[in-house]
Amino acid sequence: MTTEGHIAALERRHQELDRQIQTEMQNRQYDDLMVSTLKRKKLEVKDELSRLQGAQRH
Repeated sequence: MTTEGHIAALERRHQELDRQIQTEMQNRQYDDLMVSTLKRKKLEVKDELSRLQGAQRH
């Protein structure tokens, strides 16, 4: 997979995690642990995106 393709896939994953977080938080009895896990995964994806985008600029 090219770097551009990997970045696009990570961006899609980041958006999907954001949708999952929003959906979970709309439940009246949402699971704090689930939301924390999703947010951690979203941050990991964002960090990877930043790393790849930074490497692409150099």
